[in-house]
Amino acid sequence: METKSILILCILIVSLIPTIDAKPIIIGFNEEIDQNIIKEHNIANYTQYQIINAISADIPESVSEKLKKNPKIKYVEEDAQVQIIIKPSQPQPPQPPQQTTWGIARIKAPEAWNNSTGKNVKIAVLDTGISDSHPDLTVSGGINLVGKSKNNKWNDDNGHGTHVSGIIAARNNSIGVVGVAPDAQLYAVKVLDAYGSGYISDVIEGIDWAVQNNMDVVSMSLGTSTYSQALNDTTANAYKSGILLVAAAGNSGDGNLNTDDVLYPAKFDSVIAVSAVDYNNIAPIWSADGAKIELAAPGVGIYSTWLNGGYANESGTSMAAPFVSGTAALIKSKNLSVTQQEIRNTLDYNAIDLGDIGRDKIYGFGLVQVS
Repeated sequence: METKSILILCILIVSLIPTIDAKPIIIGFNEEIDQNIIKEHNIANYTQYQIINAISADIPESVSEKLKKNPKIKYVEEDAQVQIIIKPSQPQPPQPPQQTTWGIARIKAPEAWNNSTGKNVKIAVLDTGISDSHPDLTVSGGINLVGKSKNNKWNDDNGHGTHVSGIIAARNNSIGVVGVAPDAQLYAVKVLDAYGSGYISDVIEGIDWAVQNNMDVVSMSLGTSTYSQALNDTTANAYKSGILLVAAAGNSGDGNLNTDDVLYPAKFDSVIAVSAVDYNNIAPIWSADGAKIELAAPGVGIYSTWLNGGYANESGTSMAAPFVSGTAALIKSKNLSVTQQEIRNTLDYNAIDLGDIGRDKIYGFGLVQVS
C-alpha cells in the first residue's frame, strides 16, 4: 500500500501520493449530488457515480476544507491507492498440455462439472485487465477505467488480471489449465495499471459498471489499508442490487491474531474476505487474518494463465479469491434464480472447517468447496 493508490489484490498495498496543489478526492453528498456546490467551488473534470451520491476530482486542499464544513456534504476523503497482492515468479513456456491444478482438485470443482460449468453467469474481474488473445481464455467484454477517460482498451499489461481470470474460468480444452467454472462469462474491468496500482475511485467506478451491466459476481484481487466510506457505500449498494462480491484478504499477515490485517474492500460486511492456504491446507504467515475472514482457498503455487499466451505459478490471496468467485458461479449456474445471499450461505455451509472449530480469524468458515 503505497502513496495514495489502490491495491490489486494480489492484494496491493496503499499509500498516499503527495501532490503540490490539487489532490485526488472523493466527495460524498448527503442526498442528491448538488451541482450548485460543484459550480461554487469550480470543480471541473469530475467523475459522477450512479451507485452512490458522490463524485471524484482533483481539487486543492483549501477547497476540501471548505467542503468539509458544508452541511450538504457527507464526507470528503482522499482517493487512496490500491494495488495487487502477489508473489512474483517466472512465467512458464506457452501451450503445455492441459492439467487440473491442485487447487482446482482441492475444492472439488471437477465433481460439479457434470451438473454445472458456470454457463450464463457473468463475472466482472476488477484487476489489471485480461489478455485479449490468450487461447485458454474467452473474454465477453469489459472496460478500461484507468486514468481520466473510459475506453475499451482493457487488455492486460501486467499479468495479474489474466492469472486470476484463468483460475475462475480457463477453458476446458486440451491446453494449459482449466478454471473452476470454465463456461462462466468473464468481463475485464481494468481498474489497475501496468504496475498493479489504481485508485479507490476507479474501483468504485468498476463496481458501478458491474451493477449497470448486470454482473452476477464481482471478483477483486486487490486491496488497500485505507478505509473509504465511499467504497463501503458502493459495495453495500452493489450487494443489495443482487451482486455477490469477493475480495482477497491481503498478504500483510504477521501471524499475530491480536492484530487485524484484512484489507479493504474485503473487510466490508458486503464482501466475502478470502484468505490463502497451501497444499497442506495451512495458511502461510503472510495471509491476512482477522474477524472478517469468511473463507479460505488455495493461494500458494497456483498455476494459471499469463501474458503472451503463457502460464505462470503465483502465490497470494489474490489467487485465493478467484477460487471462491468461480465456485459461486457454479452455484449460480445450477440455479440462476438463487440470490447472492443464498450463494453466500451455501459457500459458508459447504466449507471444510480448518483451524479452530467454527469460524475463526485465519480460515473463516473454512476451505471453500464446490459441494
